[in-house]
Amino acid sequence: MNPTRRTLLTGLTALFGSLAAGCALPRLWNPCHPRLPDSLAHHPLVTAAWEGIDPAQVWDCHAHIAGIGDSGSGIVLSPQMSSLFHPIQFMQRRFYLNAGCVQETPGRVDQSYVERLRTLIDDLRPGAKMMLFAFDRAHDASGRPLPEQSTFYVPNDYARSLASAYPRHFEWVASIHPARRDALAALEQAKEHGAQAVKWLPPAMGIDPADPVCQPFYQALARLDLPLITHGGEEKAVHGIGKPEFGNPLRLRRALDSGVRTIVAHCASIGTDHDTDHGDQPISSFALFTRMMEHPDHRELLFGDLSAITLRNRDPEVVRTLLKRQEWHGRLLNGTDYPLPGILPLISPAALAQAGLLHETAVPVLKELQTYNALLFDLVLKRQLSAHGARLATRVFETRRFFTRKQS
Repeated sequence: MNPTRRTLLTGLTALFGSLAAGCALPRLWNPCHPRLPDSLAHHPLVTAAWEGIDPAQVWDCHAHIAGIGDSGSGIVLSPQMSSLFHPIQFMQRRFYLNAGCVQETPGRVDQSYVERLRTLIDDLRPGAKMMLFAFDRAHDASGRPLPEQSTFYVPNDYARSLASAYPRHFEWVASIHPARRDALAALEQAKEHGAQAVKWLPPAMGIDPADPVCQPFYQALARLDLPLITHGGEEKAVHGIGKPEFGNPLRLRRALDSGVRTIVAHCASIGTDHDTDHGDQPISSFALFTRMMEHPDHRELLFGDLSAITLRNRDPEVVRTLLKRQEWHGRLLNGTDYPLPGILPLISPAALAQAGLLHETAVPVLKELQTYNALLFDLVLKRQLSAHGARLATRVFETRRFFTRKQS
């Protein structure tokens, strides 16, 4: 049986099994309520979430641009994402667009996604922004683009244009495959045009971070002082041509040795990798991230972003560890992985409360907040997380200093 169909059947079996057992199921579709009502905007949990935080320093450092290219944006989606013959990718597209609350009126998809983002940001405290990711195509080893093997493509020019048009709402992050023949020139141009970082998703883009072909790119990143935000651990959301091991945190040592400020997306909080330091034994990706964070040579260069750590498929022990490792908090940066927080079934405040990471009284407020503003939901949820009294420090959310090099 085709692996994709097997995965779909497994999911359907679990769904119908839950129904038969009388289990409560999560809501599937986000109702996308309009502007935040005063009852939520001034709720004590929301007010408490902003205490001690300078909103002007709040830059969501992990946010995706979605669309279909109907605005002339240059966005391209794989045909599989619109085909019922590829049910997993088809449903991913449906969930992403619903989470972004797009209007699927012809000619309005790209625009409505951006309009919703601006509305969500306007509901935050003045000064807060999102860092929008471009997303490069997969390339082969010779630097040839592979559009037919790329799940989606978001041009740098489109991400830059949004930041330029709406500077009160957005910054932008470039995406450049290091094997591109124009990679170094594209990197220089991105820096010149205000890119705050570079984003990679190695398993999807076909990038091996340990490959010597990356060396000139790393040297340029270090010289330009542009951070690299790169996926760590198993990749669940985007199909691609790369090998799973390209997400192994240990493969980032070449970047670190080159002086690149490197942000491991999601803190490598899911998946298993081979421990190349100890005979290729299988080990959790998060354990490898932990080892690297503890290495004294990496303290000024290695960071982690907190996007996706609260998803249902993450081990609660990962969240507990991140809360308790207070010495790491100066090296953790908050991101939402938007639009994922708008996909209602992906995050369960009730499950986090059951794991002892969240007070149960916060659950109904968070569930309601998620349907109005996924960004604020992410902030309030993470500010409420606790483990034996340990919480995320306020500086985790004040990410702007990292990207502008105005760190205290």
